[in-house]
Formats: sequence, structure tokens, C-alpha cells
Amino acid sequence: MAKSRGTSEQSPTVARKVGKKHYEKELARLQLELVRQQEFIRARGLKVVVIFEGRDAAGKGGAIKRITEPLNPRAAQVVALAAPTERERTQWYFQRYVAHLPAAGEMVVFDRSWYNRAGVERVMGFCTDAEYEQFMHDCPLFEEMLVASGITLVKYWFSVSDTEQEKRFQARVADPAKRWKLSPMDLEARDRWVEFSRAKDAMLAATDTDVAPWWVVEADVKKRARLNVMSHLLTQVPYEDLTPPAPVLPPRAPIDHDVERAPFSEQRIVPDVVPAAGKKG
Repeated sequence: MAKSRGTSEQSPTVARKVGKKHYEKELARLQLELVRQQEFIRARGLKVVVIFEGRDAAGKGGAIKRITEPLNPRAAQVVALAAPTERERTQWYFQRYVAHLPAAGEMVVFDRSWYNRAGVERVMGFCTDAEYEQFMHDCPLFEEMLVASGITLVKYWFSVSDTEQEKRFQARVADPAKRWKLSPMDLEARDRWVEFSRAKDAMLAATDTDVAPWWVVEADVKKRARLNVMSHLLTQVPYEDLTPPAPVLPPRAPIDHDVERAPFSEQRIVPDVVPAAGKKG
């Protein structure tokens, strides 16, 4: 795995905007293929884990949303764990993540994962040096066990430049609807770019294996990153189109309109606040 150099993690060759029409057309096509892939996963009893890691504001959440929004939520779960409780801190480090691993026919997407120890916990001092070294030793072995058990493990690192990250931070400050995305931890991490770069490089060097490789997503352009990661995910779980044929709906049973129903005046109706559409002229 190549190490990052300087302060930027972004290759300028892909930092190009995506046309709106192309994006919307490709997004619809890829989402349909993801639905087909999910049906294959369900029908064949596969178990899939997808890990999304990266710096704050790298675009992980937006990509996860586009991947999972067309899927059946009963078989595609997004896991974004909060900070560990006092009890969880006394457990085997991987224990609380194991509880969320998929059963047959399921896909689990981790919005940040056990790699917190190699990133945030390492840089912010939330773990000891011994705990960090133990994780770096154990993680490849843990993932090897997951794969040996029949789990397909896909790991994505969203790479964003320092300039683009700062731009997104400033946009969040300016938008009241997005300020919740800026936690005190994010603000503190903002001043530790170099430390996070070193931690990321060490993490990828130790855990990028043939059994569980890291895939780097160039993420300075959000729409491009989303299409690229969706397209790549489709290649990681080969599938066939098992979409069932459209069912033939029989004639609907007659409705008895003489059944007495409660009048609208006796019901709590949500107020209609939407103005009527204007006439075209």
C-alpha cells in the first residue's frame, strides 16, 4: 500500500466534477444493480461485511446512504456504534463488533469499525500504546478468521485532501442543518492532520492483506466517489440477476361501500400546509 505524501491525500487526476445528468442516470443504474446483488446474497445465504473508514467529512455517510437506500433494510444493516460504555471497555476489544456481524443472507455496513483503535483512539490518546500494538497484531488475524468463516469482507478508505476537508467543515459551520455533524472531537481532530496521516499510513501498512485488502476511494468529489465505490462494491460480490418475474395481480375483490366508516370530522387529520399548484400559463 503506497503511503501518502505531504498534506494531501488526493490525486488531482480524479478531482473532476460529475455532470448532473450522468450522475443521476448512473446512480439509478447502480442502485438497481445493488438490489439485484442483495437478492443474490439473500438467495445464496451469503454473509457480507463492508467497512467504511476515512477522515471526518470524507463523504462516507453520503456513500453509505446511496448504497443502502434502495435495499431491503431487513437484510442490509448500517452499524455506527457510539463510544464504548464502561462495561464494553472491559470486554475483548472486538466483542461489541462481533455482535453485529451478519447471518446468512445479510449485509452489514460499518460506518466506522474496529479500526477506531488504529485511528481516533490512537491519535486522541483513548488507548494505551500496549492496546494499540495488540490491536495492530490481532486485527489481521481477526479478519482472517472472519473470512475463513465464510464472510466476504470489503474495506474502503475514503481519502480526502486537507483543503477539501476544511471546505466541508466550513460548509457545516455555515449550515444550521449540518452543524450537528461537527462534534468537539471533530474540531480537535481538525488540528491533528499530520498525526492522523501517520496513523492511517501505519494502519494500512499493517492491515492491508491479501485476505482482507484495503480499497482507497478518492473522495474530493463526492458524486464521483459515490459512483466509484458503488461500482466497485458490485465487483466484490459476484452475482446473478435473480429478480423474480412480476406477479400477475388477480382481479381485486369487490369493495363493500355500504360499510359505515368514521367521518373525517371525527378524525385527527394532519393539516395540509402545501399550497395548490399554480396553473400553467
